[in-house]
Amino acid sequence: MSNKKTTPKVKEPVRLRFKNLANGNRSIYLDIYRDGNRGYEFLKLYIIPEKTPGDKEKNKQSLQLAKAIQAKHIVELQNSEHGFTDNKTRSNVNVTDYIKALAEKKRNESGAGKRGTFQSYNSLIYHIEKYGGCKTTFKQIDEKYCQGFIDYLKTARNQNYGKGENTLNPNTQVSYRRMFETVFNAAISDKIMINNPFKQIKNKPKGNKAEINYLTIDEVKTLEDTQCQRQDIKSAFLFSCYTGLRYSDIKGLTWGNLQKDNNGGVFINYVQKKTGKQQYLPIPQKAIGYLPERNGAKDNNAVFELPSAGYINVHLKQWAYTANIAKELSFHVGRHTYATILLSLGAPIETISKNLGHSEIRITQAHYAAIENKLQRQAVSLFDKLDGLTD
Repeated sequence: MSNKKTTPKVKEPVRLRFKNLANGNRSIYLDIYRDGNRGYEFLKLYIIPEKTPGDKEKNKQSLQLAKAIQAKHIVELQNSEHGFTDNKTRSNVNVTDYIKALAEKKRNESGAGKRGTFQSYNSLIYHIEKYGGCKTTFKQIDEKYCQGFIDYLKTARNQNYGKGENTLNPNTQVSYRRMFETVFNAAISDKIMINNPFKQIKNKPKGNKAEINYLTIDEVKTLEDTQCQRQDIKSAFLFSCYTGLRYSDIKGLTWGNLQKDNNGGVFINYVQKKTGKQQYLPIPQKAIGYLPERNGAKDNNAVFELPSAGYINVHLKQWAYTANIAKELSFHVGRHTYATILLSLGAPIETISKNLGHSEIRITQAHYAAIENKLQRQAVSLFDKLDGLTD
């Protein structure tokens, strides 16, 4: 009789599973086993049939993200079971995997509305991997690592410029640093880290106060009278100047979003892409004049069929040059132009804030305080014209 002992098989606490769907996709979910109980968590991630090279890349990204979420769940289970009694203990969780899971969590919590935040986290991952590689764990990160990352950002190239020499501006550098600090704070809440190493760094660089770039009314009129190589881009940009809509909201605008009020005016009923906030925006006749012909388009059809923002900016630059306007145009310049024109015409800052869809009026005040002060000074200077006048 054999005396060999059999080692009991230990169940993995969190396993990736796949469920076949009727449309041919495979849904990825977690099979979580703990204390003799089993539970399931569907991740809203899918493996799709690979009909194109792009499909294969999408599946690769979905699987990587699922594995990152799986790793985070395993750490959470281990933390809850064992706790952290040693203040020097740090997790071996991969930093970029954790950030991917954190970004996905934030996007899901916002109903996929905060796409900009999700993309910002992905950009942070890009720079972390450029600086320290893709295998960095939280255990390896200390004050020296963080100081090195700050120094790296000073000479880092902007990934949006490909092989160009464009480096990150000071405000973008500060934004990435603060985002990394937010990641550490989240890791502390998840009991992956004990403290935030950025807190130990003194004299952290600060960004420059951003100067609002906008067009004057005369410059807008000049652009209206100047030909652009792409009429659709010209119309969409001027529509932004008269509505304050972001590029993402103009690109996502459908004919069904345009509605009439009881007085016959037109307003836009839409959900902001950046904030996920429902907006009701009255628009002037000037804006309506830049809408393309509907030509029987359905309510769910896009109003403006626009190319990528990068492609658009090339045409905007050429258009501005032709118009002899020495300003770098973008759709955000159109948004600032809208707010500035309303300020110059005497519109209350509260109304402008509401039209822009800002969550708090202080955001609007912070953006346009300098412009508002300039307009106030111009108004007060009118008193100087009274010199020499007689009663």
